[in-house]
Amino acid sequence: MKKIVIILGVAVLGLSSCKQFKKGEGDMMYKIHEDKSGETIKEGDFVAFNAIEKTEEDSVLYSSYDYDRPSLLVKEKSLFTGDLFAALGMLSEGDSATFKINIDSMVAKMGRPKPTNTKGKYLLYVIKVDKIIPKGKLTDSIFRGQIDTYLKAEQDKAKGAEGAKFNAYISKENLKPTVTASGLNYTVTKEGSGPKPVAGDTVLVNYTGKFLSGKVFDTSYPEIAKKAGTFNAQRPYEPLKMPVGMNGSIPGFEEGLMLFSKGTKATIILPSKLAYGEQGSQGIPPFTPLIFDIEMVNIIPAKPGSVSPQPAPVPAN
Repeated sequence: MKKIVIILGVAVLGLSSCKQFKKGEGDMMYKIHEDKSGETIKEGDFVAFNAIEKTEEDSVLYSSYDYDRPSLLVKEKSLFTGDLFAALGMLSEGDSATFKINIDSMVAKMGRPKPTNTKGKYLLYVIKVDKIIPKGKLTDSIFRGQIDTYLKAEQDKAKGAEGAKFNAYISKENLKPTVTASGLNYTVTKEGSGPKPVAGDTVLVNYTGKFLSGKVFDTSYPEIAKKAGTFNAQRPYEPLKMPVGMNGSIPGFEEGLMLFSKGTKATIILPSKLAYGEQGSQGIPPFTPLIFDIEMVNIIPAKPGSVSPQPAPVPAN
């Protein structure tokens, strides 16, 4: 069965740092924080777990908590002695631990680029196992059915919790947003001047897209991308140029752009129904609210009688 794409986030991990690391297989080092009874994870088992990946200098490279969903995978055969699959094989449901995995082995055996922000020998993985569905002797269809049941329950949980999380963020940040009829929330930090864009106009806009956790998933600013660890040297970092009113973006992003005149700086906060909804998108789980900090750089009016412009790509992970 192919490895399931990682989805992301749930739960809080309380760990004790007093225990010393022990020697595992190969170059792996490990420290068990919580050891529950039960069967350990076997090859072929489905696993839902929260994970933080960081350097020995404590720089976080990835955290499932940023996405408010657990990571999901089917345990595969180890790619090298002492890899992360071997680490998971030491744990049972409810266990938590920290593992040190050799960077050079990951580069050599997995083709992973070596992180540039560490001089250490290891990457650290702080893991808490939430759910195991054993493959055992189950047929593929029954096994897949059990996984689908679990995923549906998690999706229902996320749907039910979205409103409370959205409101908690507004309260925590002490915001007093304007709320549109669609449910879009926005605050203006700098007022622009001149007319607002109308359908068919083209806008140039700088933006930073974030989750409620503050994790940046996309931005037009290179310095923010570098700080967030999302920088991609292959893409241009410049204002997004796109027509408005052409259904070329997620509904809330496009609605937000049509609220502001040139020079405006604002933050729009979108419930998932105005973003990627119940389907989610690559790197964005279902029922996930999104935040966009935007700056309206320019508005180019449509020429009278001109052909409608083609939709531009939506900001994405």
